[in-house]
Amino acid sequence: MHTKTAATLPLAEPDLQLARRLFQQLRRDSDQLNGDAHGITRDTYGAGEQRAHQLMAQTARTLGLEVSTDAALNLYMTLPGRDRSAPAVMTGSHLDSVPRGGNYDGAAGVVAGLSVLAGWVAAGVQPQCDVTVMGVRAEESAWFPVSYIGSKSAFGLLGADALDILRLDTRRSLRDHLIECGGRPEGIAGGEAHLNARRIACFLELHIEQGPVLVEAGEQVGVVTGICGSLRYRHARVLGDYAHSGATPRSHRHDAVVALAEVIARLQQDWAQMEREGEELTLTFGQVFTDAQQADISKVSGRASFGVDIRSRSTDSLHRMERHLMEAVAIAEKKHGVRFELGERTGSQPAQMDAALQDELQAAAQALQLSHRRLPSGAGHDSALFANQGIATAMLFVRNGNGSHNPDEAMEQDDFDAGTRALSRVMGLRAGLAPQA
Repeated sequence: MHTKTAATLPLAEPDLQLARRLFQQLRRDSDQLNGDAHGITRDTYGAGEQRAHQLMAQTARTLGLEVSTDAALNLYMTLPGRDRSAPAVMTGSHLDSVPRGGNYDGAAGVVAGLSVLAGWVAAGVQPQCDVTVMGVRAEESAWFPVSYIGSKSAFGLLGADALDILRLDTRRSLRDHLIECGGRPEGIAGGEAHLNARRIACFLELHIEQGPVLVEAGEQVGVVTGICGSLRYRHARVLGDYAHSGATPRSHRHDAVVALAEVIARLQQDWAQMEREGEELTLTFGQVFTDAQQADISKVSGRASFGVDIRSRSTDSLHRMERHLMEAVAIAEKKHGVRFELGERTGSQPAQMDAALQDELQAAAQALQLSHRRLPSGAGHDSALFANQGIATAMLFVRNGNGSHNPDEAMEQDDFDAGTRALSRVMGLRAGLAPQA
């Protein structure tokens, strides 16, 4: 039972100047590695992510924190508590980015955690339990088509077969990239778990909002209520027959593009109907293309490739939309004489955030006079993996213009500062801060 609240707990100020320096260095490092390429690229198990982890580890050592890694090279930076046997308070996020992304997606959570601990160290306060900032590896599935590689590995949950998956740009395996960076794939294959849910009191993740809600509402921070799960067919295709565009009548065509277009249109109608019935989900065909070597303006297309992404906080909604997908595919196959090959199905589980932690984050925001609201996360985050291990988990969104996964992320430093102060209050409450002897 907590004797103080996040609203009343007196805490040291986070080192927000350190945060500014870290953001600047992260940007410089990406620019140096990627030359004139627009945006930030911190590639998973590549030079970009590696450089970011080295920067955070070096910073943590300068602060006097304990620094360690696991088989997957997740980074742990720990301020020891008075009772080292007590379950730890954890915070953090990922340090990789999508290709040509922004500087804050993921990294803001690690920088915020280090800023909090730097402030505590400077003020000479010591938590009751260990407090760990985690720099998670491989959150972005833009490089390897697997969700939550780093956090799954930390709990010994990444299957050994994932080590053979190829990075989409290099066509080299996760195993090869991991070895090159100094990791231990044999530990992952053996189910080695660095983290134990029973040894974690809570996990808190600060992250930029990746949508427009806070910006449009004029609010600085958002307390996340839940995280959407996903269901994906990343490498689907439809196979028909190539034919002459002028010589082949409609009745004799097996047009892959037309069949796919009808599937997409039908699913848009199904999505709208589900929303009318009160279900919350998103449906995205983020990649649709014909074969560049064979397709031509004077041909009926015999092949189209696509990817489909379904997201919802409800597992039932995910499965219902998948059934609609299968029905639409069957109808299109029969009508157009084509064949759909959806390929491997991947995805992640939805997660609910801890109610008590949500209340504490809201109380901290109110105490700091921050404009705020509660809202769900449509994007996936490592926090979902922690929550689904039975760990009390919460997320705090910071207002951010222009969305994420693009070079134009526009988080204001004042908003980051406000969110970090709120994070510090709840971390301190959970960690039982006291002055050092």
